[in-house]
Amino acid sequence: MNDSGEGLNIAMFGHKRIPSREGGVEIVVAELSTRMVTLGHSVTCFNRSGHHVSGRDYDEKRADEYNGVRLKTVWTIDKKGLAAATSSFAAAIHAAFGRYDVVHIHAEGPAFMCWLPKLFGKRIVVTVHGLDWARKKWGKFASWYIRTGEKNAVRYADKIVVLSKEMQEYFLKTYGRDTVYIPNGVNKPEKKDAAEIEKLWGLHKDSYVLFLGRLVPEKGVHYLLEAWKSITTEKKLVITGGSSDTMDYIRTLKEKAGDDVLFTGFQQGRALEELYSNAYVYVMPSDLEGMPLSLMEAMSYGNCCLVSGIEECTQVTGDHAVVFEKGNIRDLKEKLQDLIDHPDEVKRLRDTASEYVCEKYNWNDVVKRTLDLYHETG
Repeated sequence: MNDSGEGLNIAMFGHKRIPSREGGVEIVVAELSTRMVTLGHSVTCFNRSGHHVSGRDYDEKRADEYNGVRLKTVWTIDKKGLAAATSSFAAAIHAAFGRYDVVHIHAEGPAFMCWLPKLFGKRIVVTVHGLDWARKKWGKFASWYIRTGEKNAVRYADKIVVLSKEMQEYFLKTYGRDTVYIPNGVNKPEKKDAAEIEKLWGLHKDSYVLFLGRLVPEKGVHYLLEAWKSITTEKKLVITGGSSDTMDYIRTLKEKAGDDVLFTGFQQGRALEELYSNAYVYVMPSDLEGMPLSLMEAMSYGNCCLVSGIEECTQVTGDHAVVFEKGNIRDLKEKLQDLIDHPDEVKRLRDTASEYVCEKYNWNDVVKRTLDLYHETG
């Protein structure tokens, strides 16, 4: 509580915009902020302006409120490498001069600006969703900026939240800085029959293998396409996701793809629910992750999942998925072919996936722990 004994006044920035499914950060910010409002707190989220991965129709859509959360759209230079920096700068100014008890900054790049609201006496919490400076899409300046954001979080944040034990060890070893491990949550969904996806793309139950995520190099879609060339099956490979300043990479992927590969682009709403609900296998071949919400969602729908053996993936799945060696195309191909050839194993993993992930990662628990952390900074 603040000094008057009322709910906290909270500011959040670092996401692109809410409501949105442009990335995992946006989903996290929406879940945290809307749930905090229902608990009696006031939350303002600073949205970017500029291009929306859903397409031009969404670019100018702005709202002042979302499920009780105040939305403020801030000045943004909509260019690669500048959008996050400029919107974070603008949001930090608003947060510094606004009457906020806590400023919660999401991701390392936006944390570059955490010193500004700190200078004005605000309590600062930074959530590190992943080691973003290591992503292949960034040039030297962007990588330096993001890495400096990480260092500024270490220096100025009252609390740093991380999403994996491995990241916790990284901060302790690199900076001698203690962090707080609070994983993401997931909601238990209602499965949908294949209706819209059958009309759009001719897909039906168990007729396809699904990848869903941003089409960036660290997600490893190029590994999956190489492996798929040697797979024997009548199923399709469905690649669902949009660009994140990576159009050249996407063009390369499409050049590699055969006729049995379908690129749906960015999806949300009913089509997304149906894609999750009716996949035969969900594949996450990533080299680098924070805490993959799309994997958690795939499991919540009761999918059989095949994931690369990075700690951020295996931490989510436990023993309830098949794991292949990161970057090993041959191992990926063999594990995927085995699942295609053995539907009984697919069913076994499906039967436990949803209950396991929904019980282990609960949004109400995440929100409670985050609010407790806010109070500890006071």
